[in-house]
Amino acid sequence: MSLIHEIDFGTPKSKSETMVTLTIDGNQITVPEGTSIMRAAMEAGTQIPKLCATDMVDAFGSCRLCLVEIEGRAGTPASCTTPVMPGLVVHTQSERLKKLRKGVMELYISDHPLDCLTCAANGDCELQDMAGAVGLRDVRYGYEGENHVFAKSHGYENDNWMPKDESNPYFTYDPSKCIVCSRCVRACEEVQGTFALTISGRGFDSRVSPGMNEGFLGSECVSCGACVQACPTATLTEKSVIEIGQPEHSVVTTCAYCGVGCAFKAEMRGEEVVRMVPWKDGKANRGHSCVKGRFAWGYTTHKERILKPMIRERIEDPWQEVSWDEALNFAAAKFRSIQQKYGRDAVGGITSSRCTNEETYLVQKLIRAGFGNNNVDTCARVCHSPTGYGLSQTFGTSAGTQDFDSVEDTDVVLIIGANPASAHPVFASRLKKRLRQGARLIVIDPRRTEMVESPHVKALHLPLMPGTNVAVVTALAHVIVTESLVNETFVRERCDWSEFEEWAAFVAQEKYSPEATAIMTGVDPKDLREAARIYATGGNGAIYYGLGVTEHSQGSTTVIAIANLAMATGNIGRPGVGVNPLRGQNNVQGSCDMGSFPHELPGYRHIAGDAVREQFEAMWNVKLNNEPGLRIPNMFDAAIEGSFMGLYVQGEDILQSDPNTKHVVAALSAMECVIVHDLFLNETANYAHVFLPGSTFLEKDGTFTNAERRIQRVRKVMTPLNGYADWEVTIMLGKAMGFEMNYTHPSEIMDEIAALTPTFAGVSYARLDELGSVQWPCNEKAPEGTPVMHIGGFVRGKGKFILTEYIATDERTGPRYPLLLTTGRILSQYNVGAQTRRTENVVWHAEDRLEIHPHDAEQRGVRDGDWVRLASRAGETTLRAEITDRVAPGVVYTTFHHPDTQANVITTDFSDWATNCPEYKVTAVQISPSNGPSDWQKAYDEQARHSRRIAPVVEAAE
Repeated sequence: MSLIHEIDFGTPKSKSETMVTLTIDGNQITVPEGTSIMRAAMEAGTQIPKLCATDMVDAFGSCRLCLVEIEGRAGTPASCTTPVMPGLVVHTQSERLKKLRKGVMELYISDHPLDCLTCAANGDCELQDMAGAVGLRDVRYGYEGENHVFAKSHGYENDNWMPKDESNPYFTYDPSKCIVCSRCVRACEEVQGTFALTISGRGFDSRVSPGMNEGFLGSECVSCGACVQACPTATLTEKSVIEIGQPEHSVVTTCAYCGVGCAFKAEMRGEEVVRMVPWKDGKANRGHSCVKGRFAWGYTTHKERILKPMIRERIEDPWQEVSWDEALNFAAAKFRSIQQKYGRDAVGGITSSRCTNEETYLVQKLIRAGFGNNNVDTCARVCHSPTGYGLSQTFGTSAGTQDFDSVEDTDVVLIIGANPASAHPVFASRLKKRLRQGARLIVIDPRRTEMVESPHVKALHLPLMPGTNVAVVTALAHVIVTESLVNETFVRERCDWSEFEEWAAFVAQEKYSPEATAIMTGVDPKDLREAARIYATGGNGAIYYGLGVTEHSQGSTTVIAIANLAMATGNIGRPGVGVNPLRGQNNVQGSCDMGSFPHELPGYRHIAGDAVREQFEAMWNVKLNNEPGLRIPNMFDAAIEGSFMGLYVQGEDILQSDPNTKHVVAALSAMECVIVHDLFLNETANYAHVFLPGSTFLEKDGTFTNAERRIQRVRKVMTPLNGYADWEVTIMLGKAMGFEMNYTHPSEIMDEIAALTPTFAGVSYARLDELGSVQWPCNEKAPEGTPVMHIGGFVRGKGKFILTEYIATDERTGPRYPLLLTTGRILSQYNVGAQTRRTENVVWHAEDRLEIHPHDAEQRGVRDGDWVRLASRAGETTLRAEITDRVAPGVVYTTFHHPDTQANVITTDFSDWATNCPEYKVTAVQISPSNGPSDWQKAYDEQARHSRRIAPVVEAAE
């Protein structure tokens, strides 16, 4: 193995379809119009020296190294800023160019430390490379004059020198090595869209500055790593590179955080990760990253990771470390005993949205074929199950319609109940770039999120009251129908016209007008009407939504309403439009695809279908139960009732992530055997009897499927520290229970998935290695996948309009609980925080805080940073307050990343009518001053510490 070197063409690729032919160094070259001479030369195999140019950002033309000569033109223009033209004759090397380039390099080197042998960038420094490329052998200018290199000059303090900034936990900034090429500044602006960096000063005083000469940690920098990646010297360097050294080989793999599915090069020394570098050929991220994927992988080797299997008879007992065989046999015996005592249906399992497709497939296979029932569910139950239901009813598929590239063709973006800047930051950067180019943005959210207002972007914000999504979306439809903004041609051709007419008459009723619904939604009717007109008439309109849509009692209804809106305006079936759920976890789409719901086999086919079930029975050589199994909430209820007594949980922390924590505690406490298969002793493990150590994404082969249906390879870069990949552990558990599954590599599991799942029929590891990734459906009709769905027609045939009547949630405010709590995520943390809390990301978010409006805080005597009691009908907790006008009066907001807070002790059992997705986003609460943790928190913490005891290993006497 060796390092994967990606070609840097110097300037971005032109999208023009018009071709231009020119001559470079005697060779004719044909490239798209708008291509720079630098890129054209590089495509032909000629590398023109450069320092300020890189193909991730637009041409800048400041370094003056990339000069060329053009016949018939005076001077030596910069090749990065000079576009190709028909018939140009370009020379990239001549005596004059050599002399000019050497002179430029001398000037750079004259104000740069010559510590190459001890520099962290030694072997990976473009300045070093370019010095060699131009043939620099000596420098005529010394350090006698002004410089930025030394702290002292001629015995005096050097005012031009600046100390190294090591405030950021992941990288350093050494101003003495900066050549002021502006690549980092432009990457922050053009790629990330944060505009956190600038060039302060002029001339010799110019230098890169985070904010107003702040440290990186205290600035607006979001630590995405774009500046570090762009830097051609050691000015911005990963601390891991400084500590370990330069990597010697790399492997392309897929990030294990959010649903964007960024592709990375894991750059290694032996089995040690040196750094994760975003891969430019990754079709989801196009070479960009966020702080989590780029830097927060240290949890893999964290000291709290559990590497040995453990068992115990009672949850009050300390854990005992045992061998794999002993743990698996103990678990199997417990499950067999439960089934003999309570019946075949008394056990079940929960698949992981953080594990691979292959691992998820095996867990549901083990449950259906090994346990003999369909009691399998997944975390999608508590996040995007309404997406599956709503989109399958209206369009015929249970997934988003577009690829992420589609946003480049969008004219109007409607974001509902999502905050991509925090939860899907790499996609947010691509979206913000399109918005800076002129696309319009509408945000429907109770909170003023980071998307509402960012540099050079201002959205039309509709700050609705939590729980009124259906009323708002139906009011948008009312405007579109009553103002004759419907795309009638599309609807007649592509949808059921009679159903549309019924729907149009329904939404046209006066009670659904913006003016009539304003009393419950709180949205200004004028703004809502403007939003409807912009979406319907502004060109290509794309809808992106998240958990703020699905995690409601009417989650499925809102998804259907969104689909109705897209069909009515014709915004389906081409690039730049569509209905796009932003999936929360790295493989939540894949876990659904793999048959993790109790009523569906892989590929979303119902378990009751005889023909489908027979295919699986023939492949698995076992008879399958045709009755749908229990959903997660049903499992909890049945456990408390005494009929569901065994649970296998792979890679999910249901105690922290599921609603009404007290109810979950009661359910887990009632079970006779809970098997937790994970990396750490998470909150669920407090109530477990068996702990099976899991493996990280760096320790396994497999695939993830992201939010755009993109299937990508996950590649093993190190030996599993626990001894086995997760797919191997599931196979061993099945064997212990008497159910054999014979695979030697995850590629064989994918082959079985492809044989049984029509949408995956063309997927194989060979195909993925060849194409990089594919988007399902991938089959004979679409051998290279399907970037955009529903082109020319819907999967179900005709698009189906469904009536969406607004029904207020049963969770109401009142005198005792007058405020509404809604929840969400923050950029630096992920899900329940099990991974990110064990990285340096805690420097940005060390605790969950409660956002409260100044008016509500003043009424309750709460000051910023005060401890407050947050109470609901379900329970109470305490946390510190953050006073902000990001939330409206009457609304409070918190995150759920820290178990110390246990925010879900507040949330209730109300759920979506169709899927049982919990109503996390609407909880009636009261806020009052507090002196610290509640009695419940103290008792919970005591139980957790007691439960996590691990008995010392007693060595046998000789």
